[in-house]
Amino acid sequence: MSDEPDNPDNPFKGTPFEAMFQQFSGAAGAGGAPDLNAIFAQVQQMLSGSTDGKPVNWDLAKDIARKTVSAAGDRSMTSTDSDRVADAVRLAEHWLDDATTLPEVSATSAAWSRAEWVENTLPVWQTIVDPVAEHVAGAMGNALPAEAQQLAGPMAGMLRQLGGSVFGAQVGQGLGELAGEVVSSSDIGLPLGPTGQAILLPDNVAKFADGLGLTDEDVRLYLALREVAHQRLYAGVPWLRQHLLAAVADYAAGIEVDTGKIERAMADIDPQNPEAMQEALAGGLFEPEDSAQQKAALVRLETTLALVEGWVDDVVRQATKDRMPAAVQLAETVRRRRAAGGPAEQTFATLVGLQLRPRRLRDAANLWAAVRDARGVDGRDNLWSHPDLMPSTSDLDDPIGFAQHAGELSDIDISDFLTEETSDKPQDDDGDTPTK
Repeated sequence: MSDEPDNPDNPFKGTPFEAMFQQFSGAAGAGGAPDLNAIFAQVQQMLSGSTDGKPVNWDLAKDIARKTVSAAGDRSMTSTDSDRVADAVRLAEHWLDDATTLPEVSATSAAWSRAEWVENTLPVWQTIVDPVAEHVAGAMGNALPAEAQQLAGPMAGMLRQLGGSVFGAQVGQGLGELAGEVVSSSDIGLPLGPTGQAILLPDNVAKFADGLGLTDEDVRLYLALREVAHQRLYAGVPWLRQHLLAAVADYAAGIEVDTGKIERAMADIDPQNPEAMQEALAGGLFEPEDSAQQKAALVRLETTLALVEGWVDDVVRQATKDRMPAAVQLAETVRRRRAAGGPAEQTFATLVGLQLRPRRLRDAANLWAAVRDARGVDGRDNLWSHPDLMPSTSDLDDPIGFAQHAGELSDIDISDFLTEETSDKPQDDDGDTPTK
């Protein structure tokens, strides 16, 4: 009988190496002990891999994400999977034509495996994560005392490379877990997939449907409706994608590190006691503080995501109200799933500091419904024509009041102002305004 425990504790718990350890725990050895050779090989990859000056080692992130997906189970999609998704998307587009004025944009559809989701969404994740990682690294460097910065000078490049690899390992772990939960390319509200292509992940759709007591066709069609509605919105509102990414960048720019907290904690840590350092890391020793700029950016991001999801809810509700009795149950399931979040979302929130799920979704859905009742589908959708017309966070508290004055700016004919401005300018003998 082996003396080794069946479930050994993770010795790296609370440290940046925890995600890497989880990749190999139980891979080999008696009693589920970690494969140390694999771990050391991973460490060598972290130290030798190039990050090209970027704050995150994305090659390592992709590698760990794919290993996470593979360990949890994944399969290649079949032609049957693709055909079922294509049929659901075609029907969803037809139903949405009466529920929104935004035109059809899903020229193609695809069924993705979890590994394909990792591969195909990685470029957008880089755009989201890099600014945050860059500012965290900069804030940590500035938090060091001047003497320490001088001593670390020759090693700064290597430390940055190691930091990029550690961050990449954690991002890869988070994305690998998230790949096992999302049902479509737009499931978290952000535009992660290619424009004009509706995407579903059949295995995750089946996981979503488990225990609901509904037909696979109804569940697939409902999720296709949500995916197609997201596609129409992001394609039909050119400023929306950049607006969301700018909010993430503003959040990153506001990252600050409490140097006093670090100095006080380090004074109490015994460098000969690894457990003390682990406890300090687990307690958030190096976590960035929320600044006023960050909080404002997070409010803007959360409000925009809530408005996106609330609009999708209202559009899908209108599209299904006389056609799909199961839509009410499915809508509530989506809300509860979003409110609770999953372990992958919690991992990513801890890593990047961004909550991927809006908290005020129900308020946003009620607001869009109120606007539709007051001004019709055209009036609701026209509010997306400019960010200045969009509801604010305070408007979510008073949806009826907002609905009564919504779109007033869009009712103004700007040509009236242009006519007045032109009439004030000097004219030539022909009555035309002279050019310079």
